[in-house]
Amino acid sequence: MKLDKFARHPLTFGPTPIEKLSRLSAHLGNQVDIYAKREDCNSGLAFGGNKIRKLEYIIPDVLASGADTLVTIGGVQSNHTRQVAAVAAKLGLKCRLVQESWVPFQDAVYDRVGNILMSRVMGAEVELIDEGFDIGIRESWENALEDVKRKGGTPYPIPAGASEHQYGGLGYVAFAEEVRQQEAELGIKFDYVVVCTVTGSTMAGMVVGFAADGRAKNVIGIDASGTPEQNHAQVLRIARNTAALVELEQDLTADDIVILDDYAYPAYGVPSEETNDAIRLVARLEGMMTDPVYEGKSMQGLIDLVNKGYFPKGARILYAHLGGVPAINGYSYLYRNG
Repeated sequence: MKLDKFARHPLTFGPTPIEKLSRLSAHLGNQVDIYAKREDCNSGLAFGGNKIRKLEYIIPDVLASGADTLVTIGGVQSNHTRQVAAVAAKLGLKCRLVQESWVPFQDAVYDRVGNILMSRVMGAEVELIDEGFDIGIRESWENALEDVKRKGGTPYPIPAGASEHQYGGLGYVAFAEEVRQQEAELGIKFDYVVVCTVTGSTMAGMVVGFAADGRAKNVIGIDASGTPEQNHAQVLRIARNTAALVELEQDLTADDIVILDDYAYPAYGVPSEETNDAIRLVARLEGMMTDPVYEGKSMQGLIDLVNKGYFPKGARILYAHLGGVPAINGYSYLYRNG
């Protein structure tokens, strides 16, 4: 693989820590050893998260383009838009955010706290659009790009989750390389990686990165989009495109993409009682916060899979904590009593 040929603009503190979740492992019967890789602690840019790792490989192209405005899109409580706003502030660029009504959740402060609050504080121009959820390219985002041009700006387009960007998967190819280095230091090897997937490039990059040592199918995606056919197709397409970029010397097929679709209910961004149980359990056992949109659902999936015996006894599982906890503030009434 040839990842080094791509420019990277450092935005993170360095390799993210891996910690053993001993109390969670014990609670689940010590059937498996669960570790977490803390992507939620990866940067000082507005609480960080997985999109910061992706943006490290996109920003060199932004700077080379001469753009003065980053334009991206997400839901009202999008972690991605908050991270793009932070990077824009750090680089001295303007930021235009399209925030669509992707989540049918009626908390009174939903559009005034958490991620969107931080984006506004960081000076991003926020545009609220009443449109439903979709992981594809959105008309409202294309309209925003044209509007920036009309007003004399030079926009740089970053699609939702940075996933449809040609370099969107590179950051998580680097993640796999980083894990291999940490495995050598720890003297262990992870049998599975569990990761949430919605727009696809985080998992796609991991699949490419771990394919290099035969572990593509050991990346277990937990769908939180609620649009499984689109998600499977998008992860495979982004993985293939990314594999071509880094010159992975093997073909990726649909069989290399393992995504479980059982945990996205009742809808994208709306937690089930099982999701809430998972959030509370890991918070009370490990002091590790997860959110109701992404990490809560992948943690729910991990817990359920362990309880069902999905993983062989003694397996070492790496849970990718992608960040996103600021979104929990938009669900304040739901968690008012803990």
